[in-house]
Amino acid sequence: MAFIEAKDGVQLHVKDLGTGHPVVLIHGWPLTGDMFEYQTLALLEAGYRVITYDRRGFGQSGHPADTYNYDVFADDLGAVLESLDLQKAHLVGFSMGGGEIARYLARHGTARVAKAVLVSSVVPYLLKDVSNPDGVDSSVFADMKAQVREDRFAFLQHFAKTFYGVGLVSKPVSQGVLDWSFVLAVMASPKATIDCIDAFGRTDFRPDLKAFTIPTLIIHGTSDKTVPIDPSGRAAAAGISGAKFIEYDGEPHGLFATAPERLNRDLIEFLG
Repeated sequence: MAFIEAKDGVQLHVKDLGTGHPVVLIHGWPLTGDMFEYQTLALLEAGYRVITYDRRGFGQSGHPADTYNYDVFADDLGAVLESLDLQKAHLVGFSMGGGEIARYLARHGTARVAKAVLVSSVVPYLLKDVSNPDGVDSSVFADMKAQVREDRFAFLQHFAKTFYGVGLVSKPVSQGVLDWSFVLAVMASPKATIDCIDAFGRTDFRPDLKAFTIPTLIIHGTSDKTVPIDPSGRAAAAGISGAKFIEYDGEPHGLFATAPERLNRDLIEFLG
């Protein structure tokens, strides 16, 4: 099945590989489901069924003019789980993909879900305000949107270097990974690229944390400059009862590519 129809008719591009226990990988901004190349291969070789899909507005999914908010994104995840009739699925959300998991559990419950993993996730709340002093200043998100409007292509090339910690980590990604990430990112709708900055930057998932009543793993890099660890990974670990939290010392945001072997081991150990 290449496409699944969302509640409002938007077509979601889905890849469904393998025949084992289902693992749904939910991608980050501004990439596509293909960002999980290293994880997909490792999970398939470990005997799992691996499902990836492109968020609306990104990759090969439909590019509507609006509807870029987490209630809709959560319902899109629900459409994938229901259309494939997945039972006891493991959900793995990277960056803004963690928000899909939080809002899905709050809106739809855990009937189809066995475990959850948040990797470099934006959960529970990124925006700096009086209730979240460790958050990211609103001017950062405004500047990102302005740069996307001015020259989306230059922005994406610069953003990828921060994303992967180029110049900051001891083992940087190759130029090939940077080029590949650019190709995935430019597939997105410009409107979705802009609107999702507000979605992941301003959505408060703190009320959704109580919906994590299943085993949950949280992984975050201590040198993440894209989604700082204090208002995200550490706050999520403090707010989700019983969550297992692993900090990757010195790793940047895109640790799925900077530390793939370690991430794959931790994922498979937790899911198994």
